[in-house]
Amino acid sequence: MLERYETSLRGLARRNRLRSLSAREGLDFASNDYLGLARSKRLADAVAAALANGTPVGAAGSRLLRGNTPEHETLEAQAAAFFGARRALYFGSGYVANFAVLTTLPQKGDLIVLDERVHASAHEGARAGRAEVTEAAHNDADAVGDAIRSWRARGGGAGRAWIVVESLYSMDGDRAPLAELIAVADRHEAFLFIDEAHATGVYGPDGRGLAHNFEGRDNVVVLHTCGKALGASGALVTGPAVIRDYLVNRCRPFIYATAPSPLMAVAASEALDILRDEPRRRERLAGLVAFTSEALDARCGLESSGSQILPVIVGDNRHTMALASALQGRGFDVRGIRPPTVPEGTARLRISLTLNVGEADIVDMIDALAEEWERIKA
Repeated sequence: MLERYETSLRGLARRNRLRSLSAREGLDFASNDYLGLARSKRLADAVAAALANGTPVGAAGSRLLRGNTPEHETLEAQAAAFFGARRALYFGSGYVANFAVLTTLPQKGDLIVLDERVHASAHEGARAGRAEVTEAAHNDADAVGDAIRSWRARGGGAGRAWIVVESLYSMDGDRAPLAELIAVADRHEAFLFIDEAHATGVYGPDGRGLAHNFEGRDNVVVLHTCGKALGASGALVTGPAVIRDYLVNRCRPFIYATAPSPLMAVAASEALDILRDEPRRRERLAGLVAFTSEALDARCGLESSGSQILPVIVGDNRHTMALASALQGRGFDVRGIRPPTVPEGTARLRISLTLNVGEADIVDMIDALAEEWERIKA
């Protein structure tokens, strides 16, 4: 009975794609805890105070049953005001939120245009929904417009188009051309759905993200994850009030899921306060990004993405994982990323910069990277 699964796993192993879980060891060059909030005293104290005041650990039901708590509603109201949106709705994770939005809001007769490198959860949600789905070349606003025009020409005039992008891409560290994309959306009376997962907390005024200029528009829906720079878990979907109400009434992943822990809602609320109160965290991270970019160029001849996500393209799956393993053996938690997460032939190290390391750690990691890469290539 298990043979089909064993065969599949052996095939992954032959292609150097077999995954396994590994412990959190060494200096953090792998997490998305960009601002170092996951272990911050303020978040810990806020959760401890909530527990002491009687906040339950679990919601014990869906939001539409008995799982709706004051902590959820406080977070949503605070998030809407913080991000400049009309309303916000809290989900258990960014993956669930992406899947939920794209299986609920685009309707039969609509078109979803995915950036080809948008997160897997967006691809999964789009393909599980009712709308037609197509992909556009990465960060190419003209290609998005062409896809919509082609769809209209084929008779898609009755529906709406949904443009789906990340503001900062999780594997490349590059930014979407949001101003150009909103212009395309306006021209074609389309919606723009922006996943701010890796920008929330790091960019924009008070860490409001790269899409902060577009929040509050009727044709913009934004996803802000709470489990990366905010140091908690869950995700907030922001947008017009009618979009929030429609999700509450029609979104099956929201309606039928147990609500996120009220304690995580407390942690996310505190994280939003920290973003306002402690701008130095963002400034320090920006300094580390600039420092690392220069050091990578000087020591390894590598061009930087300009963000806290720094891909080092190796190409070959086996060499990539050997390089990651060598760095881990020297005390640096750097992870290898292989297809299908990234395109064929672009296996890479994904170096993530957080406030959990300092400049001396970065210098040591880059020295180790240069040495181990030369050894593996030899």
